[in-house]
Amino acid sequence: MPRITEFYGIAIYMYYRDHAPPHFHAIYGEFEAEIEIATAEILVGDLPRRATSLVTDWAELHRDELQENWDLARRAQPMNPIAPLE
Repeated sequence: MPRITEFYGIAIYMYYRDHAPPHFHAIYGEFEAEIEIATAEILVGDLPRRATSLVTDWAELHRDELQENWDLARRAQPMNPIAPLE
């Protein structure tokens, strides 16, 4: 599972050929969540409130890049890194 970026202790990953809907994985300590790209909402799992807010802000800023990486991953092609939240 390639890591796309990391910020404030939150690692963002995307699996190759993962199931729909398009999403990414956010891991923060012992917490993990699947986040839908289109809405930036948690599909599965849980994150602390502050981490959820940071991930949501980041996802909204990088929605197009996330979708591009999703499309690459579905074709088993290398994904691009995405800038962290600053």
